[in-house]
Amino acid sequence: MAEPEHLALTYNDIHKLIKVSAEKIAEFKPDLFIAIGGGGFFPARVLRTFLKDASTKRNIPIYAIGLSLYESLPGTTAEQIGAQVVRTQWLGPETQRILLGRRALIVDEVDDSRKTLHYAVSELQKDVQRELEGLPQSEREALAAKTEFAVFVVHNKLKPKLGELPSNVQ
Repeated sequence: MAEPEHLALTYNDIHKLIKVSAEKIAEFKPDLFIAIGGGGFFPARVLRTFLKDASTKRNIPIYAIGLSLYESLPGTTAEQIGAQVVRTQWLGPETQRILLGRRALIVDEVDDSRKTLHYAVSELQKDVQRELEGLPQSEREALAAKTEFAVFVVHNKLKPKLGELPSNVQ
């Protein structure tokens, strides 16, 4: 099997790609970005430039979660590397409530196996469910219906994926 062709892209090339994507993402109208690790910060920051609230000129806030799949971390085994997503940082208890009734865009730089994205979406949805359970029934349905997730990656590797995203995630 032949090696895949590798492209050398400049900062400007990536910036332009994100700008084009921002036009479509604007239709989702994200209230917040959740950057996965250091790689998600750059595209989230660039997206934020193009997606400011037109009326207020306010930036969309960026929150961070740390996930590792391919990195050797203290306490991980060789078997875990590449096989198991390890949570290194998560939203704090006070910030999990910010997800309720909001549209969160999860941002990463690369979708390789989709394991990391699957983990992030699944765990964030669990956080939302836990928060909803603590609310009066009268508030749950409205907040649950308004809480949405979408995903943006700069580079989606064209290969079979090992994880899946729920059908209700854009």
